[in-house]
Amino acid sequence: MSFATGMKTIVVATDLNGQPEAALEYARKLAAGYGARIVLAHGIDPVDYAAVDTVPGRVLKGLTEEARAALEKLAGDLLREGIPSHSEVRQGAVAGMLVDVARQYVAGLIVIGTHGMQGAGAVIVGAVAEQLVRLAPCPVLAVAADWNAGEFRPTPGGPVLLAMERNEATAAAVATAHSLAETFHRTLLVLHARGPAEASAFLNPGATTLEEFGIQPSGRFPVRCIVKDGNPADAIVDAIAQFHPCILVVGVKRASDTPGPHGTAFALLARSRVPVLCVPPEPAPAVLEREACTTAETE
Repeated sequence: MSFATGMKTIVVATDLNGQPEAALEYARKLAAGYGARIVLAHGIDPVDYAAVDTVPGRVLKGLTEEARAALEKLAGDLLREGIPSHSEVRQGAVAGMLVDVARQYVAGLIVIGTHGMQGAGAVIVGAVAEQLVRLAPCPVLAVAADWNAGEFRPTPGGPVLLAMERNEATAAAVATAHSLAETFHRTLLVLHARGPAEASAFLNPGATTLEEFGIQPSGRFPVRCIVKDGNPADAIVDAIAQFHPCILVVGVKRASDTPGPHGTAFALLARSRVPVLCVPPEPAPAVLEREACTTAETE
């Protein structure tokens, strides 16, 4: 299922404390562009409210009612804008809750807000988002709270930046970037981070990168390939500062090859103020058939 075909439902994570404002703003733009509905999802994790094994039922009931009232107000605002919307309030850890909601509604996208560069630090900023990237059945868009602030404000009509990497998610990432550039009439910038071996051989892959990854110049939107040397995460951050894209698209693997608990996706989520759209590989046909059967059984 392509990005455009799957973009019928967008799940937006909310924490009701102002943090989802940037995420919801971006979700609105995407919903309007693709004619999608928005499901506002709020997870109530007892660990966030008490340092005991159980929380009194009356406390959770109060939190649920408060969350539902706030979400219903947000949903009403969206409906007045012409965007179909409703809310889901569930108990449990945020990442697991969002994956469950996305599967239930066959969502084409999950949008989550992060604290941005002015937040509580890289580990807290990216941990939940990266967990979602590894588990979610669809792309995940992480929008920093300060994504549209100061020198990092995207220029009007800013380009779609596609970070090119050879992995199992490459084809899905290319198709997604194509769809965004065409839908919103933006330039598609394809970034290739050149490794030491390529640089020492004076190889410029710009001329062949587009053809190699099946990216054809289109009359529907301009396409440009740029090459930067060094670590992929550093190259991407440099490109963001130089070109001020409206969104960064990256293809992500389900498991990281990077030593330690976090991979390149986490580094981007923690460092970028530009919204980062993490695109997983397309599931195998057998997986799609199994998920379709499971959905049918639960309906």
